[in-house]
Amino acid sequence: MIELQNLSFEVHETNNGSDTIAVRSIISDISFTFESGKIYAVTGPNGSGKSTLAKLIMGIHAPSRGMIRFMDEDITGMAIDERSRAGIAYGFQHPARFKGTTFRDLLAIASGQDDEDTLARIISRVGICSMDFLDKPVDAKLSGGEIKKIEMATIIARNPKLAIYDEPDTGIDLWTIQPMVDLIRRENRKNNATTIVVSHNRAFLEAADTLLLIKDGKIAYTGDMDGAESMLDDQGVCTLNDLCREENNAECYR
Repeated sequence: MIELQNLSFEVHETNNGSDTIAVRSIISDISFTFESGKIYAVTGPNGSGKSTLAKLIMGIHAPSRGMIRFMDEDITGMAIDERSRAGIAYGFQHPARFKGTTFRDLLAIASGQDDEDTLARIISRVGICSMDFLDKPVDAKLSGGEIKKIEMATIIARNPKLAIYDEPDTGIDLWTIQPMVDLIRRENRKNNATTIVVSHNRAFLEAADTLLLIKDGKIAYTGDMDGAESMLDDQGVCTLNDLCREENNAECYR
């Protein structure tokens, strides 16, 4: 489905306001193939490069070196809108809110449909029963869970070939997480798509067919949860606490 070949991303920084430019590597020579029909979880310590990797795939950042191939096509230089039309969808960690725009507006744009029956079927897939929700403004009054449901609905409305979710549990309560995991699983199976979830959350990591552990911009581990936990404990790639976004979070490892 999507293949990363020797992908690297670097940023250039000045040192303490001087003219000296330092090069900082964020992603370093990553090669990996994401297969159709599978769910992948990308995790690792904060600052490891996992969200940057997702943004490189979407085209939000341009790689410094390497190639990205999607459906056997080189998309390395392809713009975001072109990638979107090709079938790649992206869910941001902090979704945008648009003053003066309703959920109905966004969903109609995403699906290309504006009839009530079609919109009702789409919102039911994300657990929204009331049609009144469609006319809610997408503004600061929405809760974290509501804005996440709206974004997920706009993603699944497009039936993407590749869906990328960056920290989908940000700003939502623990009771919303498992239904979100179940939704991602259902949509992935339904479309035989590829799904990439960037997360620290155990529920998403356990739902994945393959887990990628990123450390210092490189893939430190690929495999299942059992192997990942062993590596974390025995080889010190990162501590279990690093993978928990909040202390005493019930979804953390321990």
